[in-house]
Parts: sequence; structure tokens; C-alpha cells
Amino acid sequence: MGAPMAAHLARRAQETGGRALVWNRTPGRAEAHASAHGSHAATLEELASADVIFTCLPTSAEVDDLIGALEAQLRPGTLWVDCTSGHPEAAPRQRERLAARGVGFLDAPVSGGTGGAEAGTLTVMIGGPEAEVEAARPHLAFAGLVVRVGETGAGFAVKAVNNVLLAANLWVAGEGLATLVRAGVDAGAALEVINASSGRSNVSQNLIPQRVLTREFPATFALGLLAKDAGIAMDLVQTGKGSAPVLAQVAGLTRAAAQVVGPEQDHTAALKLIEQFNGVEIK
Repeated sequence: MGAPMAAHLARRAQETGGRALVWNRTPGRAEAHASAHGSHAATLEELASADVIFTCLPTSAEVDDLIGALEAQLRPGTLWVDCTSGHPEAAPRQRERLAARGVGFLDAPVSGGTGGAEAGTLTVMIGGPEAEVEAARPHLAFAGLVVRVGETGAGFAVKAVNNVLLAANLWVAGEGLATLVRAGVDAGAALEVINASSGRSNVSQNLIPQRVLTREFPATFALGLLAKDAGIAMDLVQTGKGSAPVLAQVAGLTRAAAQVVGPEQDHTAALKLIEQFNGVEIK
């Protein structure tokens, strides 16, 4: 998702007379992006000079590493906007670390998939001070909806819960359809009814028809990352001393699916484990 998000940033920079710097842990990817979108493939030293720094990495651990590589060179007044699906407990620590350099920090994960990233219609959920959120808002060229959801860490928290709800919808729809297929019902016909009825969801309306029934399972959002986010949601439950037994079950099943099917597979491939349980294909 980072590449199309950065493409929108590059277009916005060109329109406003600025310059978008791109950096990737694989330099060739940054160079290809620069060639395709008019951004500038930057070194870490150049990146540290930016007014606004966006990061979109697999976990908060990689963001910590990048902060460590850059912090000695960062300029006071810079704003760091982290679009990683990070951990709520990491955000206050990262904010404090950057504040020591005079740098602001917002946890600003996104939702909407690669399609939303390409269209520039991502939903951005932001945690952090309102003044910093307003300062970041004009730069969010990849967003269709921007919502400040609370203080530092709140963005990561909302993202984790959103994604465990995605996992829950995916899992329960898969179980329901596998049950129908075992009963001799065509999955496509069943979905036509479900999607005109009260059982519909984004999973039933879009993900399963486009990815599962077609047997394509295109690699967009990795199953291992969905399992990671579901685990973060359960950390939230534990920290708040709450109770979420259904979500806990879903998180465990998603982790099992990632281990059996493969963490690099698309998240919709979790349904392959349900298919194994039931000895059918959902098609």
C-alpha cells in the first residue's frame, strides 16, 4: 500500500511546488517509484530533512529501528505520521522519543486496501494532539476520510479492533458458506441471497466473490499481518482487563490459519483452513 500512497504524495508535491522523497529498505523499489511517479529516491540523510515524514511498515518494531537511524539528524518542527498498523503501547514511547528532538508524532494507520490506496480514498484514523492532526491534514493526499479518534495510541487501537472485526466477518462467513456447500448449495447463489439480506458484509459482498469464489486469492493484505493485528486487539483487551471471548477465538483461529496456510498468503486465504475442516471448496 505504501507505493500508491506515496504516488499521491508525489502528485500533491508537484501540484504545490514541493518535492516528495521516497525511501525503501529495498533501494530498487524507491528508484522504480521515482521513475514512475516523479518522486525522489532519497537517502536516510535526505529523508531526515523533510517537513513531514510518513512511514508505512509491517510493525512498530521496524518504525523503532527507523527512528533510531534518523533521530540524530531530525530537525525540530518536523511532523512524523506513522501509517503502520502499529501497537498502541508503542505510540506514546515513540512520541516521547521524537519529542526529545522537537519532532511531533501521530499514529495514523489506514484502511481501505490497495484499491483505496490507488484511488486515494483511504480512511485514516489518527491518534495525537488536535493541533498536530490539523497540521497533518493537508498532507494526507491518499485519504478519503480522516478522523481524529483520540490521543496518542488511539489510532493504532482503532485499527487493531477494525482488523479483528474483519477477521471475525471473514471467518464466520467462511464457516457459513462451507456449511451451505456441504449441504449441496451453490456458494455464488447463496451469496446473492445473503448480500440482499441481513447477513451481508463487505466480506460477503466483495472479498469472497472477488477472491475466494474465483480461487484467485490475490496477495494484497497478508494473512500474517491480519493475525498480528488481531493479536494487538487481544493485547488491548488484556490491558483494559476486559472480556472479548469471541474475538479471542477469532484471533486464535486467524493465527492458526496463518501458520497452516502461510503468513504471506492473502488474508482471504484463511478460508482455505475452513475448507480443509469441511472437505469442500467454497466456489
